[in-house]
Amino acid sequence: MKNLLRKATVIAGLLSLFSFPVFAQLYKQKPPEKTRILFLLDASGSMLAKLGSVRRIDVATKLLSDLVDSLSVNPNVELALRVYGHQYARAYNNCTDTKLEVGFSAKNHRDIRAKLYQLTPQGNTPIAYSLEQTANDFPKVDGYRNVVIIITDGIESCEGDPCAVSKALQSKNIFLKPFVIGLGLGLEYEKNFECLGKYFDATDVPRFKKSLNEVLRQTLMETTASVELLNENNAPIVTDVNVSFINTVTRQSVYDFVHYRDKLGRPDSVILDAVLTYDVVANTVPPVVKRNVALVGGIHNIIDIPTPQGNLVFQMPGASEYSNPVQASVRLPGQTQSLNIQKLTEPFLYLAGTYDIEVQTFPRTFIRGYTIKPSQDNSITLPGPGVLNLTMGVRGIGSLYKINPDGSQEWVCNFPGNITSFVSAIQPGEYKFVFRAQSANGSKFTEIKKFSIRTGSTETIKLYGR
Repeated sequence: MKNLLRKATVIAGLLSLFSFPVFAQLYKQKPPEKTRILFLLDASGSMLAKLGSVRRIDVATKLLSDLVDSLSVNPNVELALRVYGHQYARAYNNCTDTKLEVGFSAKNHRDIRAKLYQLTPQGNTPIAYSLEQTANDFPKVDGYRNVVIIITDGIESCEGDPCAVSKALQSKNIFLKPFVIGLGLGLEYEKNFECLGKYFDATDVPRFKKSLNEVLRQTLMETTASVELLNENNAPIVTDVNVSFINTVTRQSVYDFVHYRDKLGRPDSVILDAVLTYDVVANTVPPVVKRNVALVGGIHNIIDIPTPQGNLVFQMPGASEYSNPVQASVRLPGQTQSLNIQKLTEPFLYLAGTYDIEVQTFPRTFIRGYTIKPSQDNSITLPGPGVLNLTMGVRGIGSLYKINPDGSQEWVCNFPGNITSFVSAIQPGEYKFVFRAQSANGSKFTEIKKFSIRTGSTETIKLYGR
């Protein structure tokens, strides 16, 4: 029995050893379990005004105090309190009037509640400067989500730029997208704060309480989402596409996964951070982006993205005549940058639409405005090449042209002056070769040869009577 237990222990240890890296990777795709919430409270002179029949500062103090008390039982949440506009009278016009009154710690709830009831509103509204100082408030310890909740009854009064500060600190991963609760401001102020963070309008006490609850739901409740990739009929059947969730502020990828459906066609769910706003990218070719996706915290969210796709397939007999595998450059119309370099021997899946295609034959084959239809193989048949065997015999300067059906000519290539022969696969058509030997004394010794190339045949061209 002891030997059996010992073997079981060894096997379990080996399994945990080999499986750990996989689980570690999966864990990185989930938000941290622990959260730090910093309350940034406006205690400027205007907070003495009333919200309904009660002073704004008293409403904020009471509801924040109750909220802090309710969070005291959550071991995964740490709180802190920074206040601005409370240390200097407005007459001093102090634009650095901000202080971290209670820093982050595990059991500071009573300290925060006590400090809230000691505040006396009197000064300016230095939102930008106060927000900038929060960078030093969060401990430099990994494994936490850092969240800022701004409670204010006015806009910046010190010529700072809260939006620029917020974006800069989010880009440095100091904190996630802030929440802003406007006390008695009205929705017309939303445009002043939407660049700063998620804005909640609290024109009365019930709405203020509701706003706080919504912020907590977005911040603390588990939020899931599934991505429905739709075909041309808006049917959710597309899968096996890499999907990325991009933070709209930092432009960094927060989550990546390869889309999956089970046997019943259902997409899997992923756990996401509802504090952020995302650009959701279905990485088809080209990608499809659904911008500014805001998740509803605490529930399952469904994100629909149309991704109709079709295969592009090339048929070209005799392609092996080329010394290197023939490839095709696929571009969006009018664009110079390639979406993909596709091997002619392999099909490739593209988003349904119109493309310009350049096949790297000799000479190049251009197919402009080709439409890839969804849910089918889109086949392009190219004529197979012939072989051109040029024998100049002497060194010289030469150029090859293709003759179009209307008689016009297109330059194909120049030949370096150090070769005396040339052999290559070449696409069928009418051509002209213009050549002058380096030793020739005058342009009158230029020799011109016209010839035809046929699929599967070899055309030998000799100059100077050879």
